[in-house]
Amino acid sequence: MTIANDPQATVAALIARSRKAQAAIEHYSQEQVDELIKAMVWSIAETEISEKIAQFTVDETQLGNYEGKFLKINRKTRAALYDIIDDKSVGVLEEDKVRNIIKIAKPVGVIGALAPCTNPEATPVIKAISAVKGRNSMIIAPHPRSKLTNKMICDRMREALKKMGAPEDLVISIDTPSLETTEELMKQCDRILATGGAAMVKAAYASGTPALGVGAGNAVITVDETANLDEAAEKIRISKTLDLAASCSSDNSLVIVEAVYDELLAKLLAEGGYLLNEGDKAKLQAIIWEDDHLSAKIVAQPASALAQMAGFDLPEGKTFLIVPETGAGADFPFSGEKMSVTMTLYKVKDIDEAIAKVNAIQAYQGQGHSCGIYSYNDDNILKYGMQTKTSRVMVNQPQAPSNSGNLWNGMRQTFSLGCGSWGNNSTNNNITWQDLVNITWISKPLATSKVLPSDEELFGSVIDKLK
Repeated sequence: MTIANDPQATVAALIARSRKAQAAIEHYSQEQVDELIKAMVWSIAETEISEKIAQFTVDETQLGNYEGKFLKINRKTRAALYDIIDDKSVGVLEEDKVRNIIKIAKPVGVIGALAPCTNPEATPVIKAISAVKGRNSMIIAPHPRSKLTNKMICDRMREALKKMGAPEDLVISIDTPSLETTEELMKQCDRILATGGAAMVKAAYASGTPALGVGAGNAVITVDETANLDEAAEKIRISKTLDLAASCSSDNSLVIVEAVYDELLAKLLAEGGYLLNEGDKAKLQAIIWEDDHLSAKIVAQPASALAQMAGFDLPEGKTFLIVPETGAGADFPFSGEKMSVTMTLYKVKDIDEAIAKVNAIQAYQGQGHSCGIYSYNDDNILKYGMQTKTSRVMVNQPQAPSNSGNLWNGMRQTFSLGCGSWGNNSTNNNITWQDLVNITWISKPLATSKVLPSDEELFGSVIDKLK
């Protein structure tokens, strides 16, 4: 068997190249590392290049739209760079004077990254700069549907690295992806950064290699009686239609307090929403799911295409579909993730019922990922954050471009959103370079040793209660 058709040997050869490149920058200074990631982003974020990549991505994948792809490759990558460029990732990160501890960052090695076809334009760049920020190298396994886009982007980053005097093999693209090759990458690399379908994330965890996986999205948005309804309607439309809902952070369900339900619905219709009747809802359901799974043909397609496939008329100017619903769970498929410009609509009495509905919906799909609320009542916002089983609550922000970080909030910029134990993930933070380094702790003796308090001080009233 030749190396060309032997996945194990193919990946081993790539790993060897990647390790050699990583070793060459293991002792780079902070300034050298930061220069590399600047060059990597500029190689694809220059406007003319971004335009070319955006159009190429749409042409290859037939998913999403040019405007959404361009925003991600041109703006999101810049924002991700800006978010980490001043971070200290080399050498001593922190000196804890109280505990007399020094923390030192060291690279992990070769990062194996999975890139989904729904987000293939910026994912390789953002993952790669996080890897190099930690003085790692990265091998990227794309979805077959976006392999040419992945190669185009990686080739540009490789060229930039070479011009900067660094090894171009700091970023390697698997140009002929297959399930077998991806599985081998996950077995042979030092850490996996898995973004993609549930099956692939599960495979990452089962590979035996430490893995940072992400859970399924099914974002639910609540609107209470204190919301600015014009603001809410506009931002919901922006989020729902961004890149034709290719993102798992797109608003999948909208839970509206009854006091503002009718008014907000009217504003959503004015923003381009189309309210389906029961007949059209049944037709839409028939094309979105096939054998209880999302149909690939409906993912990130225009509303007009969905209507045509389903067989109902869509008035001109309508860009997203609204489906009224009451229940949640397997018997109510519209309560799940739809990966399309389709939004499910719920009416509830108050914030408490809204929270219960959000939890019921996400217990079915998307628990731990994210939810949002349009509200100017701080008590409601805090209650929402306290009682929902989620890693992220976006307040008065369009969900899809916000929970992964944006210029208008303080969330870390990434396309890898951990969902914690709720989503069967090892982390629930916005994954970035900080997850791709090892930390050495130097511990010196305290100037004065700690002294255990007396039993009365330490155990207090429990002593008497346990008698």
